[in-house]
Amino acid sequence: MVTFRIALAGNPNTGKSTLFNTLTGLRQHTGNWAGKTVIRAEGSYEYQNQTYKVIDLPGTYSLFTNSVDEEVARDYIILEKPDVTVVVLDATSLERNLNLALQVLEMTSKTILCINLMDEALKLGIEIDEKKLSEKLGVPVVKISARKKEGIQSLKSSIYDVVSGNIVPKPRQILYREEIENRIRAIESEIRNLLGDSYPSRWMALRILEGDQSILDAMERFESSGVGRELNTYGNSSCHT
Repeated sequence: MVTFRIALAGNPNTGKSTLFNTLTGLRQHTGNWAGKTVIRAEGSYEYQNQTYKVIDLPGTYSLFTNSVDEEVARDYIILEKPDVTVVVLDATSLERNLNLALQVLEMTSKTILCINLMDEALKLGIEIDEKKLSEKLGVPVVKISARKKEGIQSLKSSIYDVVSGNIVPKPRQILYREEIENRIRAIESEIRNLLGDSYPSRWMALRILEGDQSILDAMERFESSGVGRELNTYGNSSCHT
């Protein structure tokens, strides 16, 4: 039986932990992330004769590593490469929550947006057109109420479709001004030469342009191959041109 890894990402207070509990029930355990004091929660469920291991990432508002929680979440998505990252959004604060979703979409195409708390949104008269949102962003969008266990089967079905290749998400790319795009393309070429398709080259190029040393250090620890040092050398030269 195949086991797929599903990461749950989201802002605090989006009901992400409730969804984790709904999906995994009693089949879960907790510990700490390696070298961190941050709690790591894992569980599993079965669907269509396949096992899905669910990893509940720390709740964060961003993935720019301003905190240990953000670093843990970012490193798991980039370095561990889960089969699907489900971004849990609060239906009552969708615009604010989409900031994190857009960051994840730059990191991995294997993403599903899960709009939770639809029961609360309906009370407030909020309507969300998930099909139009899916068309705009290029990834599956599912509406649920984890607390009431509504929409869970639709979410499981979407996860199954992505891991099985029935759906191939194609996130819409965020474009920057021409000067930045030219520099991104130049750095992307170097990253592909060094890493192939192992990592999202565009996202890596953006982090290098921003001088994000933490991701290079994380790659060095993870790969133990000098890759981080090589990227750091190129990044330093790029940031001064």
